[in-house]
Amino acid sequence: MSTSAPAAEDKPFEPKDFPKDLLAAQRKLAELYAALHAHQARLPWSREADDGWPDEPERWHRRGRPATTGWDAADAETYDRLWEDLRKAAEAVQVHEHWELCKQHSIEGADLVAVRQALKHAEGAVPAPKKDVPALDQDDVERAA
Repeated sequence: MSTSAPAAEDKPFEPKDFPKDLLAAQRKLAELYAALHAHQARLPWSREADDGWPDEPERWHRRGRPATTGWDAADAETYDRLWEDLRKAAEAVQVHEHWELCKQHSIEGADLVAVRQALKHAEGAVPAPKKDVPALDQDDVERAA
């Protein structure tokens, strides 16, 4: 007599076994965030033309800014489109049915947060690094204070 294979319903629910469409949505979100960040990095500091202001060393919270002509129309349009695409991609990840399944299986609170964080590092959810782009170093990030 042979034993039948367990049905899919008999398998315990694994919250970190993410569906392919959720992985794809997270990957798209990460790619859009990277594209927006790269676009912002090459733009002037102000969207609108501004005369700037001098550096005030006695005021630790206000660094000087040079005068700028602002963004051109194409840069502004690209920025706005990337932001809109990013919002839609984030919504697709946030409202995915997988999160409701997690709640149905009593995965809530800190456990649900841990599962959501695991998605950001799951295989297939992270874009492959580009070979011609160097990785960021801590010195590449401007200090907040």
